[in-house]
Amino acid sequence: MKHFLLQTIILLSFYSVNSQNYPSTHKNTSSIEYHGKTFEDEYAWLEKMKIAETQNWIDLQNNITDSIFKTSNKEYNVANKIKDYDYLSTNALPTKKGNYFYMRYRKDKNLPAALFYRKNLNDDAVEIVNPYEITKNKNAYITGYYPSSNNNYLAYKLTPDGSDRQEIRFKQFHKSKDLEDVLINVKFSNVVWNKSLGVFYKKNSNQTAFAKDSTNQLYYHRINTSQNDDKLIFDTSESDNNFTFLNLKDTLFIIENIRENGFKNYYFSPIADEKITLNKFISNDESNFDFITYRKGKIYFSSDKYEWGDVRSFSILNRDDEKVIIPQLFNNLLLETRFLGDYIICKYKSAGDYILRIYNEEGVFLRKFDAPHNMNVEVEFYNSETKDLFVTFSSYVISYRNFKLNLETGKSQEYYNEYIRPKVTLFPLDYFVTTYSTFKSRDNKDIPITIVHKKGVKLDGSNPTLLKAYGGFRVVNTPRYDTGLLYFLEKGGVFAYAEIRGGGEKGRNWHNNGKGQKKINTFNDFIDAAEFLIKEQYTSNSKLAITGGSQGGLLVGVAMTQRPDLFKVAIPIVGIYDMTMFGKYTAGKYWFEEYGDPDNKEDFEKMMVYSPYHNIKNDVNYPTTLIITSENDDRVVASHSYKFAAKLQSRSSQKNPIYLKVEKDAGHSGKVSNYVDRVEKKADFYSFLLYHLK
Repeated sequence: MKHFLLQTIILLSFYSVNSQNYPSTHKNTSSIEYHGKTFEDEYAWLEKMKIAETQNWIDLQNNITDSIFKTSNKEYNVANKIKDYDYLSTNALPTKKGNYFYMRYRKDKNLPAALFYRKNLNDDAVEIVNPYEITKNKNAYITGYYPSSNNNYLAYKLTPDGSDRQEIRFKQFHKSKDLEDVLINVKFSNVVWNKSLGVFYKKNSNQTAFAKDSTNQLYYHRINTSQNDDKLIFDTSESDNNFTFLNLKDTLFIIENIRENGFKNYYFSPIADEKITLNKFISNDESNFDFITYRKGKIYFSSDKYEWGDVRSFSILNRDDEKVIIPQLFNNLLLETRFLGDYIICKYKSAGDYILRIYNEEGVFLRKFDAPHNMNVEVEFYNSETKDLFVTFSSYVISYRNFKLNLETGKSQEYYNEYIRPKVTLFPLDYFVTTYSTFKSRDNKDIPITIVHKKGVKLDGSNPTLLKAYGGFRVVNTPRYDTGLLYFLEKGGVFAYAEIRGGGEKGRNWHNNGKGQKKINTFNDFIDAAEFLIKEQYTSNSKLAITGGSQGGLLVGVAMTQRPDLFKVAIPIVGIYDMTMFGKYTAGKYWFEEYGDPDNKEDFEKMMVYSPYHNIKNDVNYPTTLIITSENDDRVVASHSYKFAAKLQSRSSQKNPIYLKVEKDAGHSGKVSNYVDRVEKKADFYSFLLYHLK
């Protein structure tokens, strides 16, 4: 009987996929009024994400999508190739925090990685935290770890289900002992130690998982005490202002973002004696500078006066005492600044290249190191005795290559040890071609684009192509090595990443011209990137796919509803699709500066021009679409994806399939807790892509 039922489910799923008979989604029309206009929403009931009817609907959607994954995976051996590529790829350097080196290792591919540490780079690794042994939950994983200043304790954050609401636990190093302290309801928080006495953290007060965020309180927890006794340090519950915090040189800093005007307040307090007295040293600052560090009584920051980024300082006692340490380098975007020993290390992006420039403490230029062309460089750690800076180079197609750079002599050499060993490269270094270029937007802006393909691929418009972008929140994309992408490229695919407005790839103004009431520029740039790839015969509209996650999911949703003729396949991931509802849930209230406020009439009218959910037309056949979301996503709630899928599926004009995949026991990052799930997720994505672009 069970066997017959299983066969029936599979056959029904297969029939549904091929006949486009989607799960029945009932319509329950509700009216929403904005600024004198009434909007009908037939699928608002799907915003009730945990009710039985929604859960049953999700299961039926997943059955259909899993059926097409099964079909596409049979045709393409993606999972096995990813495993082979992973095995042959080199490892990155460990992370150094305090005196020890940390790295995650998987003892069982079906379980989350455990955290290990070494006292010295060549020592054997010692396990310090195993999330599965603690929770017996294979979906629980470590999201961050923070050693105390003298390495007596390790604080670490766990997420039990992938959500942003996490818990902090503690381990005593030398006894390898778990403390009884468990801090719950931690959200959007780092962990800041006061020596080894206690930690500062942000606490969330939400009564339900998807309610509008209420992470408004900073607490101090003393080790070996109850969370109920924690001390409230800072509270913005009344103003609803967001804030960040950090500890530099035994000084607590709090940066408060004023919701009403976008200005900032800055506070500090010495914390050596556990008596916290906050002093506001900057009030209602509208300059929006980027805080770098605090040293010798001075704040170091990057000014907003110059869009490419510089390094300046002022006395914490005198804001007007401002000095330029390292001036802006035109057309060189300052990505990161670190003060290490007697040096200032600045990482720059110049077109498609990444550069490390080394300065002394006074800002005098000493030397520079160029990353290999089109490879990113990540600064890992610094040895003050030998003056060696340890870095990792990687690209979309080249796995991690670890080097040590001597800041005194300029000498560089590749670094290996007993556990980071040289391996034969997967492909010859010239096997893939990476081109950094620009194209003209419709308003005559030069938009950067990186294009990767196998050497010798004929550019005749017949190549399966994947176009990706993000375009929001001043985020700067850097190349990320991806063994799934390697498979796609090896199969003759072309990959393109467009650095569209809204991101930060060309400085502050690049972001400013793609946010708020100018957000439409972000979407237009992405569509123009697609037209460029077709015009230059990298691909055609019958071979072009688009993808992106979060803000990038919105980007894909807009592009496919605005220009469905351009794309064969669309894969939006954890995206925002209903611009009327994003501010009602979880973190959405923090995005008004990026998108606008629906309660503001002018903002609302601009958003409704592109809101994907509201721009679905009844008489249009949209591209084959795979909408991916996670049931525990408490950053961009899954109901955006549910409603978007339901409305696309409901129209008789839709001949191309619309699939919805809802990842269970996962949050905004998807199913990432263990290796098996990671491989399956990649294999499903790339097999689906190739299957529908053939």
